Parts: sequence; C-alpha cells; structure tokens
Amino acid sequence: MLTVDFSRFPLAPGDRVLDLGCGAGRHAFECYRRGAQVVALDQNGEEIREVAKWFAAMKEAGEAPAGATATAMEGDALNLPFPDESFDVVIISEVMEHIPDDKGVLAEMVRVLRPGGRIAVTVPRYGPEKVCWALSDAYHEVEGGHIRIYKADELLAKMKQAGLRPYGTHHAHALHSPYWWLKCAFGVDNDKALPVKAYHKLLVWDIMKKPLATRVAEQALNPLIGKSFVAYATKPHLPVDAAK
Repeated sequence: MLTVDFSRFPLAPGDRVLDLGCGAGRHAFECYRRGAQVVALDQNGEEIREVAKWFAAMKEAGEAPAGATATAMEGDALNLPFPDESFDVVIISEVMEHIPDDKGVLAEMVRVLRPGGRIAVTVPRYGPEKVCWALSDAYHEVEGGHIRIYKADELLAKMKQAGLRPYGTHHAHALHSPYWWLKCAFGVDNDKALPVKAYHKLLVWDIMKKPLATRVAEQALNPLIGKSFVAYATKPHLPVDAAK
C-alpha cells in the first residue's frame, strides 16, 4: 500500500533514492522495482534486517531491472551518514510526526538532496488524526508514538523554510480512516472487536483484489477523509531567496 503517488512523483531508472524512516520498506521496494539505486534507512534494526531480506529475495526473483541496486541500513535521521547532494530523490513517509526535531530532519534531507532533486513527505492528515487522538490516548501516548498533528499549511511552511519548493499535494488512504477510528474506539490493541475484524477484512480484500468499486470510493473520499497528507517539493538550484 503506497502513500506516495508515483504518477505525480516520477522516478527514472538509475535515480539515487533515499527512503528515510523506511519502516517495512514499502516505498523502497517500489523504487527498486522501478530501477532506482535505493537506500532504505531506519533506526529500527529489526525492520532493517527484514527489509534487507526482502531486497535479496526481490533480486533473486528478478523483480528489479538491471542496474537497480538496494541497500538497507540503520541510521539516524538527524545525522545522515551521507555526503551533501548524494541523492536525486528523498522519501519520508509517516515519520515526521514521530520526531521532536522535525526542522532538523528537513535540514538533513535538504542537505543530502542534490539541487533540482525531488522530495516526498507524507504525514497523518489533521482532521482524521484529531479524531484518533480524541478517541484514544493510547493511540499516541506510547513510546515512539505521534507527538504532533500537522496542518497542511504548517507542513508546507516548514518545507519552504528548509529551502524546498513545494509543487503538489494530495490526500490518500480514505478507507483507512474509519478503520483507525474503530481501533481507537474499541481499543488500539483490541483486534478481536467484531467491527474492527470486519473492517480489517475489507481492507485486506481491497489491497489484494483492488476492486473498481473501492478504488472509485477511495478516490472520491480522499479529499474528505484521506488518512494521509502528501506533499511533493523540489530543491532549487539556487537558494530560494536568490532565485526570486
């Protein structure tokens, strides 16, 4: 289940891509399939080991084209182990809401992104996220949990302050908002509640089968209750002030 829309955020074979805070690796895997030279980085060593296994399995199965490369590594988003201008593309999906120093993370991403490069940032959307916080303290008051809720204008302003030039936004995963509302209402750790189990089956069916009815429904609902806010930006060849 991808949050970044690659029709709006195109990749070229050979692009150097950093998936920062890659988690289970969903965006890194898609970039690898598209022929990129991918680095998947996360502070969670267990997840990184799983991502590395999947990269190896994808290579063995011939899922990535010739010339594509993939590396999984542990690292600190506030102290990236890469030289300046190392990447053509940076993706950070559902990560910034966890990090106290979000401005520091943006600065590091801009540092390692080449001039003219592209960045995709996704965070939980303000409205659906506020509902989750209102329904359940346990949803966000956990170690490593969400520490802030972004308004779209706030995130875009921080991206601009970091030296980026946003060029597009959208919302994603509308069908997932009711699922998380149900989880919060019945208990975030309670997977046995009948409404939660039933809705989870619907989501699995949707992800596996991609039926037209749910695809159309989600597209229609995304502007209203999309779970994620997605922003795309470029790094100017000149500093923003100098380019005006």
